[in-house]
Amino acid sequence: MRPKHSEFSLFELKRRDESGDKSAKNALAREKLLIDVISLQNVLVSLLLIVIALLSVVNFGWLIGIFVSLFTALEYGSIARLGIFRNWSQKLYKNAEASILHFIQKIPYIFSILRSNPACNEAHGRRIDSRAELQHLVDESDNVLTPDEKKLVVHSLSFGNKLVNTIMTPRNMIDSIKKSEFLGPLTLDDLYKTGHSKLPVISSDLDHVVGVLYLQSLLALDIKHSMTAEKAMEPKVYYIRQDQTLQNALAAFLRTHCHLLIVVNESRATVGLLTMQDVIQALVGRKIIDEFDSHDDLRAVASRKKL
Repeated sequence: MRPKHSEFSLFELKRRDESGDKSAKNALAREKLLIDVISLQNVLVSLLLIVIALLSVVNFGWLIGIFVSLFTALEYGSIARLGIFRNWSQKLYKNAEASILHFIQKIPYIFSILRSNPACNEAHGRRIDSRAELQHLVDESDNVLTPDEKKLVVHSLSFGNKLVNTIMTPRNMIDSIKKSEFLGPLTLDDLYKTGHSKLPVISSDLDHVVGVLYLQSLLALDIKHSMTAEKAMEPKVYYIRQDQTLQNALAAFLRTHCHLLIVVNESRATVGLLTMQDVIQALVGRKIIDEFDSHDDLRAVASRKKL
């Protein structure tokens, strides 16, 4: 006889119970008692084998009795797996399960002793029924995954559900340059000091972005022939809404081959900016330093600059 476990794991049943699923609550209570059912089964099997051994010795004598007892003990498993016995016992248990579980609940202290046997504590086969459970397993895998591997897996699992506005550089921390600004020595020096490798170029304010200025492209600029930011900028500007997922943002970066997206709200007003670096960091769970950046956290730099 083998009690049938729930189709969901204990972790998933607990998660569903905490979310208010009544059927999961009942299934969880039953699942916890099944360990005691197996304990009771083991006790009854042991008592049955003892009775058979005693009856064999009494009826057949010591020699034959011991032989019959050993044969029964060794072949019990094979006999129990025969279809006729297995089907009959499963049907019997199904009809009596409610009464058995009620009996176990009446004397929990007795079964707490029986449950101390490690063989009675084995849980049913593990399966994964949600991302939350998979993340839990990753967190618990101390000797399987390194800290960096854990971080990568966990961040990858939650990557598709994160929104752009959770990692973007907010509007009040954005450094920008007007399109009419001349890129003279002093201006270039100030731009490099920001610690950014790219800046949005605006016509009047951040709601009117007209291009992106890549500072690396200014290294070969002839300072004797000063030009405006408008002439040095990349005129293509790409936008993304703040309620889009990072998965959509990554797809946009790959499709457009750009490195900076202007983040807008439903009214198309600028609320922030997002770089390819931000998205990759959210995916892998670790800092990635742009080869041209002089700082490893652009939002922190921008924040300090505003203070």
